Amino acid sequence: MKKLFPRSLLAVVLCCSAGLTARAQQRDTVPAPEARPADISPFSMASPQQYEIADIAVTGTEFLDKSLLLSLSGLAVGDKVVLPGDHFAKAIQSLWGQRLFSNIAIYITKIEGSKIWLEIELAEKPRMSSFSFKGIKKTEADELTTKAALRKGSVVTEALAQNTVSVVTKYYAEKGFRNVTVRMEEKKDPPPAINSATVIFHVSKGSKVRTNDIHIVGNGNIGDKSIKKKMKGTKETSRFTLYPDNADAWQDSTEYKMDYWKDLGWLSATKTLEALDPYFRFKLFSSAKFNDTKYQEDKEKIIAFYNSRGFRDAQIMKDTTYPSLKGNLNIEMMIEEGKKYYFGDIAWRGNTVYNDTILSRVLGIKKGDIYNLELLSKRLGNPPGPEGGDLGSLYMDDGYLFFQVDPVEVGIRGDTIDYEIRIQEGPQATIKDIRIAGNEKTNEHVIRRELRTLPGDKFSRQNLIRSQREISQLGFFNPETIGINPVPNVADGTVDIDYKVEERANDQLELSAGWGGYIGLTGTLGVTFNNFSLRNIFRKETLDPLPSGDGQKLSVRISSNGKAYRSYNFSFTEPWLGGKKRNPFSVSFYSTYQNPNAFAEYYNQPVNNPGAYFRVLGGSVSLGKQLKWPDDWFSLMYAINYQRYQLKDFNYFGLEGFDNGVSNNLSLRLTLARSSVDQQIFPRSGSSFMLFGQFTPPYSLFNPDRDYTKEPIRDQFKFIEYQKYRLNAEWYVPLSRPRGADNKSLVLKVAAKFGYVGRYNDRTNLSPFGRFELGGDGLSNFAVYDRDIISQRGYPVYYTSNPKLNPESTAPPAGYSGFSMFNKYVVELRYPFSLNPSSTIFGLLFMEAANGYRDFKEYDPFRLRRSVGVGARFYLPMFGLLGFDYGIGLDRLRPGNGMKDAAKFTFMLGFEPE
Repeated sequence: MKKLFPRSLLAVVLCCSAGLTARAQQRDTVPAPEARPADISPFSMASPQQYEIADIAVTGTEFLDKSLLLSLSGLAVGDKVVLPGDHFAKAIQSLWGQRLFSNIAIYITKIEGSKIWLEIELAEKPRMSSFSFKGIKKTEADELTTKAALRKGSVVTEALAQNTVSVVTKYYAEKGFRNVTVRMEEKKDPPPAINSATVIFHVSKGSKVRTNDIHIVGNGNIGDKSIKKKMKGTKETSRFTLYPDNADAWQDSTEYKMDYWKDLGWLSATKTLEALDPYFRFKLFSSAKFNDTKYQEDKEKIIAFYNSRGFRDAQIMKDTTYPSLKGNLNIEMMIEEGKKYYFGDIAWRGNTVYNDTILSRVLGIKKGDIYNLELLSKRLGNPPGPEGGDLGSLYMDDGYLFFQVDPVEVGIRGDTIDYEIRIQEGPQATIKDIRIAGNEKTNEHVIRRELRTLPGDKFSRQNLIRSQREISQLGFFNPETIGINPVPNVADGTVDIDYKVEERANDQLELSAGWGGYIGLTGTLGVTFNNFSLRNIFRKETLDPLPSGDGQKLSVRISSNGKAYRSYNFSFTEPWLGGKKRNPFSVSFYSTYQNPNAFAEYYNQPVNNPGAYFRVLGGSVSLGKQLKWPDDWFSLMYAINYQRYQLKDFNYFGLEGFDNGVSNNLSLRLTLARSSVDQQIFPRSGSSFMLFGQFTPPYSLFNPDRDYTKEPIRDQFKFIEYQKYRLNAEWYVPLSRPRGADNKSLVLKVAAKFGYVGRYNDRTNLSPFGRFELGGDGLSNFAVYDRDIISQRGYPVYYTSNPKLNPESTAPPAGYSGFSMFNKYVVELRYPFSLNPSSTIFGLLFMEAANGYRDFKEYDPFRLRRSVGVGARFYLPMFGLLGFDYGIGLDRLRPGNGMKDAAKFTFMLGFEPE
């Protein structure tokens, strides 16, 4: 007890424990009269007196701010208090509500006249110096630490214990553990630690609780199997049943067995009783752990399923779970289906823009159709679907942003429901302001020129979707986080549109080195700036290391193989030449050199043809244009290409007499393309189509009397002559709905490709330039001379169109210079593992078929080399797209040989192979 000052008395001693606030209120009284001299008692229940607080001392705290505690108590110097009264009880309640103390007491330490001095004595609960989980894995403990927001230094309170128990219980319940127990152990730390404790959470998960059987009654119109299919989160357990409950009857009665299998639905024309004996049933790969949250969601799905089948009044009357053998659960569910309903008359009200006929056609629901409220809402576009084709999309694509639709039941006649669809069209909204945020590197005009939503235009939902696609196609932003937010202004009938983007790194570096044996060190250095800015090239403040932000592309690549090989490549692209229209303009230049004597020179061996080489010098200029017909997905590209090939004492192509001289290849290339894919790295929808023709000048037509086939080859190919056609088509189809925060979905890719190169007439021979090479990874002879490399996973480079011939044991036939025709078909099943912009990863399964043909006589589009396999793609901003494929050439399989002899590992860098 505190020492009493003269003429003062201990007025209040309130020692509180957890949950005893009411008790503290009862103790806000003065001591009994016998505890103090009667002549100095200042308090009387009959005549309360008012005092002014002169000072308040706070004692017993180690970590908490005293001024804050005073504020929480509601007491302050200068306040007036009446004694006896309830001021102190209220202060104790306020402090106790913070759940930070194990004991609270308020003392009167001094009284002088009408002034009173107080002391608030507090006992803080200990701080958590450390904590740990016992009985679970470290990875689980780490997850629980994050979920429960546990951290050192927190006050050890009952709320902390309850929150942690709740988090742990929920965490394991989602994993199928329904019998989890959690106990918190608190150990005070020994000195010199001050008021701290170590906390241990003892967790016992128990065994997993699985769903054993789901029994459904009352479902006369829809079978158990169909209902259980809708229960995606609640599955019956996988099990083997060797015998039914009545084992004796099973052993002795064939009729019993037949009835048993019939009830299970296993006995059919193709499954005889003998085939089913010895008598097991199983469900494979079913996740049967019970999750109460998912179970509640599944019940809603069942009702929605019934509603979609016309059973408008269906409901689950009763359901229960009860334990089965081995601690699992059985589920019993009683369904009341009600009767089946149909759509009746559908009337339209309030529509002025579109007549009833057009609206009914878009709705696609006729009188007599099975009642389906979900389908009705979807067709009305409430809200509009991403794929369009509904009523909301129809109006919003025409500017009616304020459009509203309300389907109202106006009559029920037996099993027929009549509807009146009330429409409020509102005014057409005009786009007012366009705001863009998040572009820290890319200049705003680069984004704005891609938008299909311009100030002053009518609002269009379809244009919003198209704008999102165009921003994604730039490749500068994370396609998964592009945000579009229309902000309607009802007062003036306008709408502001906010675009939000997230920059991602997309410049790429190619750096490789290796030891090339007799030719020494080999290496490649390449860099691609995908968001380059030419106009800022001389501004020092923009160099980082080169100016960026204008959406241009600059690429430089140098590779060297010692004395044997070197290559230089340079290209620049301006996607909007002039800045007003999408007119992509590109220039490129490359130079290569090969020395066939590198090996002999390295080992100081005799050289037959000193100074021999093969040089290529080339360049191209192209200009594109976006078309408006047949639609604005189309584009047309014009390109002029020139290559100069110089051979000196080097029979590179294996053609007799073609080891010296110069060949010139000047060509015009026209490309018609259409692309509607939604994004570059992992397309989920859309298609891509490309058709081009490449034509050299028809030199032979200028000399109709000259027969080039009888001239020396080097004269025949002095000016290269051919016509070339390519067709590429790709389709991307989503096979599942996007799931999770990353919108992951299974995607089917289908592709078909065709190529042909030929002569203008029979007076010329087809040169080795412009032809096709098939097989391998698509990288061989890259950039050396004009030849298309068509990859095929599971096969090395092959030289014959006969699939039965093994490519490894087949040498190029005499006069082979590549194929003049090819077909290729691809089917891929793709799934993304990560859509993070810093590391996009997806896996794929593929089937591929391709073949090359030397001429029309060999051409057969169905005589193909087939392959299957698996692969993965990794998009890393620094290096671009990396790919790994393991393919099995089905036509390489030979009796007695293992799979290894028919398989091939393929690596891909920077682009999808042809």
